[in-house]
Amino acid sequence: MYRIGVDLGGTNIAVGVINENYEIKAKATAKTNMPRPAKEIFADIVNCVKDACTKAGITLSQVKSIGIGTPGSCDKKNGIILYANNLDFNNVPAVQLVHAELPDIPVYIENDANCAALGEALAGSGMGKKSFVAITLGTGVGGGVIMDGKVLSGCNDAGGELGHISIKFDGEKCNCGRVGCWERYASATALVNQTKVAMLEHKDSCMWDLCSGNIENAGGRTAFDAMREGDKWGKEVVDNYIRYVAIGTTDIVNIFQPEMLCFGGGICNEGETLLAPIREFVARERYSKHQAVQTEICRAKLGNDAGIIGAALVEY
Repeated sequence: MYRIGVDLGGTNIAVGVINENYEIKAKATAKTNMPRPAKEIFADIVNCVKDACTKAGITLSQVKSIGIGTPGSCDKKNGIILYANNLDFNNVPAVQLVHAELPDIPVYIENDANCAALGEALAGSGMGKKSFVAITLGTGVGGGVIMDGKVLSGCNDAGGELGHISIKFDGEKCNCGRVGCWERYASATALVNQTKVAMLEHKDSCMWDLCSGNIENAGGRTAFDAMREGDKWGKEVVDNYIRYVAIGTTDIVNIFQPEMLCFGGGICNEGETLLAPIREFVARERYSKHQAVQTEICRAKLGNDAGIIGAALVEY
């Protein structure tokens, strides 16, 4: 039997057929094309499911389940996406919409960051670990907590919003309404904003050359590339950014004490330039510094496939 994983994003829909070894046998994709009605989006999801099965050379009768990873909050028991701001979803009956076309296949929904964490835990960097946390440094800071192979969801299926722990009491206001949220300082979006601020304050920085004189060309690599060229302002941005990431990481290690914590997202292409100083900070600041067993901090392995694989493995 096979499982289907759906990674529903604000830009793309990605669907994969997963075998019993957690391998993706075939994929199908479509543009989300927002804004448009949820009914149209789920019609495309169903079409992608059928297309992926055709590419994999299997029939729908060979599909054990379909799992959908979605942004926002879910009522998993009733199959409803309660709210997803970047999709303009409010109380969308996701499972019902899929069952209208595929009534004989069980369908599950889960938060997309939780799906990515589950995928990494069962088929990626966290294989064999009983306790595992995955952090994604992207547009925001996504997170998922896995305990004994299961997503830690909380009493309302809204657990694991790790990007919304506060690391600065009087800090910047977050879109969630709080101030000082971790994602306001540690996301890729935050890094780009921090880079632009430094560029405006320091016209002599080589970050301007790297951006061809246009500040709108600044990206997640700009400060890191400037640092490698010996630019002190680029180094300052990188040092501050890594410190922000490390502060939140230490909090998460203190709370969950997982066997492993992994980082995903494009910024992780920096590898040990990013991870080594985070490990050093956490080793110095964690509450458990005197314990023999410590959390391993590493890079995620599955990349964009983590969400598809994790969604396919969701069941409850």
